[in-house]
Amino acid sequence: MTQPVGRAVPRVDGVAKVTGAARYAADRTMPGMLHGALVLSTVARGEITAMDLSAAAAAPGVVAVYNHTNAPRLTAGYGGPPPMQNSTVNTNGQIIGYVVAETLEQAQDAATLITVTYGSQRTPQTFIRDAPDAVHVPQNQELVVGDPQAGLAQAEVTVTGHYTTPTHHHNAIEPHAIVAYWEGDRFTAHISTQGVSGSQRSLSGAVGVPAPNAHVICEYLGGGFGGKTSAAAGPYAQYTVAIARLLRRPLKLVVTRAQLYSIIGQRAEYQADVTLGARRDGTLTSLIHVGTQQQGRGSEQLYNPNRSVQRLYGVPNLHTRAQGVQLDLPTAQFMRAPELPAHFAMETALDELSYELGMDPVDLRIRNYTDISPATGLRFSSKYLREAYTLAGNAFGWDRRNPRPGATRDGNELIGWGMATEMHAHDGGSASALVRVGLDGNAVALCGTQDIGTGTYTVMTQVASQALGIPVPQVSFRLGDTSYPAAGGSQSSATVPSVTGAVDKAARAVRDAVVQLAVADAASPLHGLTPDQVGTEYGGLFATADRSRRDSYRDVVTRHGAPVENTATNTNVPGNSCGAVFVEVRVDPRYGRVRVSRIVGAYDCGRVLNQQTARSQVIGGMTWGISTAMMEHTLYDQRTARVVNPNMSTYLIAVNADVPDLDVLFVDRADPVSNALGARGFGECPITGVPAAIGNAIYHATGRRIRALPFTQDKLL
Repeated sequence: MTQPVGRAVPRVDGVAKVTGAARYAADRTMPGMLHGALVLSTVARGEITAMDLSAAAAAPGVVAVYNHTNAPRLTAGYGGPPPMQNSTVNTNGQIIGYVVAETLEQAQDAATLITVTYGSQRTPQTFIRDAPDAVHVPQNQELVVGDPQAGLAQAEVTVTGHYTTPTHHHNAIEPHAIVAYWEGDRFTAHISTQGVSGSQRSLSGAVGVPAPNAHVICEYLGGGFGGKTSAAAGPYAQYTVAIARLLRRPLKLVVTRAQLYSIIGQRAEYQADVTLGARRDGTLTSLIHVGTQQQGRGSEQLYNPNRSVQRLYGVPNLHTRAQGVQLDLPTAQFMRAPELPAHFAMETALDELSYELGMDPVDLRIRNYTDISPATGLRFSSKYLREAYTLAGNAFGWDRRNPRPGATRDGNELIGWGMATEMHAHDGGSASALVRVGLDGNAVALCGTQDIGTGTYTVMTQVASQALGIPVPQVSFRLGDTSYPAAGGSQSSATVPSVTGAVDKAARAVRDAVVQLAVADAASPLHGLTPDQVGTEYGGLFATADRSRRDSYRDVVTRHGAPVENTATNTNVPGNSCGAVFVEVRVDPRYGRVRVSRIVGAYDCGRVLNQQTARSQVIGGMTWGISTAMMEHTLYDQRTARVVNPNMSTYLIAVNADVPDLDVLFVDRADPVSNALGARGFGECPITGVPAAIGNAIYHATGRRIRALPFTQDKLL
């Protein structure tokens, strides 16, 4: 039996998705189901002095209308006190009303009939520049190693730069949605979430029932990217559960695309000031990185970390500080590869340093390669970044690069080559899984994890299949249900590190139990052997010394008279995945137009469990990296703090025409400390360096350094 782990096994959920059989939260319907529509504020700071609900309440099909005067009381919130509990408005787009009607169209129409009068309005602070004196450093957000100022004094070359990243929004293809219904004092919620267990705690806590009284289900998720972590069960969902209890009918709410720009959080605006000091041979003597980011009022959380800055290069003198500015915007949220803004600044500054030194950008990075984290002084469990540089560089043809900016042309177009290192720190965490082999010899594995599109269904099917020795088509993996053994949220690339080991342990325990049954069963051809003399493959058991002596899972379990199952728990440690990305751009200087024409990336993510799904993650990261570099940015009206491009026609993202062929390579060497079959968390890594690599390629093409994302045409004209 060919071992399934490591192969490009096609997605086991692929047919369900392309045929429409996969049911997402908003696909759920129930008899007597009501529909909800939200009403959002149109000012950022003020008080509701009057709110006329009468026209909405009298509209056809309307069942109930809620605002701060009659909304159910919530006992918990997201990012601060729940909205709609008093008349205070803190952000533009805050939830201030909830309309319930028999149909979606009736609810949405009635919501437009509500009139609101505001008082005590104040001018909001919308951008970091609006509050220059409000910068503060939350606890444990500053790291100093060695003497950074002394390191600068030792430097023969220094580079200083100011780098900016705008606000971004998640824009998952599936909007946030929930269907909630009650049975007695228990409720079920079908919700689009990256963490069914976290949503269970949030929703049950908000409505004041024990967590076991909440059944949360999310079998399929149409993208999350961090926007469906804690925000997935935020106030819009909490009110849906609470109102469904009041009305004693099922209730569905699907958040509109425009509303997603104001109620679930965003990647915070970010500014970084970076100073590098180096000797003439390229050895770094000092690295100083100070990052400032937007926060919501009253929030101490920083959602754009600088972990890659602290860990990637071997610098003896290091100073990093993450600081925030509280503004009149929604609380920020983690967004895929939250290190990206800090990483963009560092990788761009390193490229600038390479030109100051007259040194190849790859050679500069290799010169400062380290196997020991500067932040902790601890050795990485494994790190094959140098191999990634070689793999990607050779595939790209980097050795043919003319280092002089603006020297390479093709007709009217300037050709530029750039590169960057990529790194993402993944979380560890715990997960439990149950594996069961039935009387038919087929296996099922259950885990309360999620598949956010990354391939969890497929990879965990492979893991269980290999551990059992049962072919992939005879194994089913089920997830997204709080009635299954618990797992953490699918965030910070933590699903593979935590869930893999639990599934593998449980499956191996079931295999061992079935083998034990066989060797103890006088009716089995394997009777009398010791367990270590028995192997498994193709759904069967065989004597390793005489493969003609065979039994099957089906026959052994049938004779036993009951399914064989086991539940196991796994805890894995945090870690880091890394890689190198090389980019070619073509710039038409007549119009300032930039096209990304080639990307090659190579990655060290430990053992690759599925070549197809891992490659898919890289393609997604590269594509999003192009999008971040070239077009994505949220625009606010400074006077009102209102998003003015809350739709896909004005918040631009990369489409097929923007994306060239993408070349993906893997080092594919197991991490020795990973109990996820040698794999590390990886999914977010491939976006981290792409914006910097594109910017570095633009500089190589034009000689113009752009330190502010996105690289729009106006910055090149």
